[in-house]
Amino acid sequence: MINHRCAVLGKPIAHSLSPVLHNAAYKALRLSDWFYDKHEIGEGDLDAFLKSLDSSWAGLSLTMPLKKTIQPYGTPINLWARELKVANTAVFDWSNAADDPAWPHGKPSIKLYNTDVIGIQLAFDHAHRELGLYHQPDRTGKALIIGNGNTATSALAALSMMPEIGHVTIAARHPGKNMALQPLAERYIATAAPYSEINLADEEALLAVAQESTYVINTIPGHAADGIASELNEAQTTALHGLLLDVVYDPRPTQLMTAWRLRGGNAIGGEEMLLYQALVQVLLMTGIWDNDPPSDADKRLQDTTTEDDQLEIAMRNALEEAL
Repeated sequence: MINHRCAVLGKPIAHSLSPVLHNAAYKALRLSDWFYDKHEIGEGDLDAFLKSLDSSWAGLSLTMPLKKTIQPYGTPINLWARELKVANTAVFDWSNAADDPAWPHGKPSIKLYNTDVIGIQLAFDHAHRELGLYHQPDRTGKALIIGNGNTATSALAALSMMPEIGHVTIAARHPGKNMALQPLAERYIATAAPYSEINLADEEALLAVAQESTYVINTIPGHAADGIASELNEAQTTALHGLLLDVVYDPRPTQLMTAWRLRGGNAIGGEEMLLYQALVQVLLMTGIWDNDPPSDADKRLQDTTTEDDQLEIAMRNALEEAL
């Protein structure tokens, strides 16, 4: 019998791997009465969907276009849900559900979290452990973000929490389009010059920044970064030392990841970010974590508990099978 329900909402949603991750976590935690599903819900459908829920519902994951649409219904709890006004996680508290004619089963309090940012941080942390990398927390490192859309905002927020990074360069087809990026960098990266932008079409500038970057995050979807991979392949003298996170995980590896590795760099795919943002969601929705600092993304997880490790292994294995 299912007593606790969770789901991912968005449009489109058929491709989502969240049910694979969350249901694997429930199995590992022996939560036999928990189930996670997916529902195709657009912006205009969210209100009716929320009001139809009953007290069996514990939480929701939100994908585009709902990460901002959910805001009026809940209270941002962690730093980046408040700062970015973007939440990918909603946790319901039915203990004091309010009587409201518009909510037939009562109106719960809804806590909103952003786990995208810490998902990126933990993906890098895991890669560091696997590769034996260590960087001094002295803000001398540089980072490159390819793209300036919504994912780039989360990427910049994650980089700002990494004390080894003191400067972030945005490479985009339309520099200046996302006006939230520079103020974000200036607010959270305590250096004299934390931010710059270049045009993605400026091949020479792009390769120069890539060469000196400790971290690179590609946020442009699909095959849009294949051209950058070709540039790297043609630049035979370009040696890379940084760690690339390509948020794309289909195909695996991407052309950009392959080219990056051929030039000497290390690269991880978007499935790592997907895994860790989902892991934090599970810990929040099940109540294992309740507003702990890791979910607040105000510091990085340096160690995880044995229980969290077991969850991570179970979720990682399920994800690998699905991919």
